[in-house]
Amino acid sequence: MKEFQSKIELEVRDYECDMSNIVNNAVYLNYLEHARHKFLKSRGIHYVDLAQRGIHLVVIRIEIDYVYPLRCGDEFFVGVNAERISRLRFGMYQDIYRLPDKKPILHAKVVGTAINEQGRPKLPKELEELLGN
Repeated sequence: MKEFQSKIELEVRDYECDMSNIVNNAVYLNYLEHARHKFLKSRGIHYVDLAQRGIHLVVIRIEIDYVYPLRCGDEFFVGVNAERISRLRFGMYQDIYRLPDKKPILHAKVVGTAINEQGRPKLPKELEELLGN
């Protein structure tokens, strides 16, 4: 298993499951987003602070490979690794593993950028520092 820059643990709640008692595919997007927010917050980057400055982090693309379903009550963790992929874009590589057996659940690549009040891409200084040049 790979090392992650950030990890959070969560538990599947009953209302996140469909009639087959598996997590609805769209719910995984919420898990991934929550993990990205926690990762950035742990590095001192807060969405609210950025928004107050007119900077908005946006997702451009998400690629997900679903490997195995989570079920009601399953505990799991979401791992996050971030890297710069171009001058104005960053990638968040995320994996979900069930606990305690660390069974792979999904692998995702989330591509994002930041836009200013005029809708133009511009990475804030904090993100530039986190991702490197």
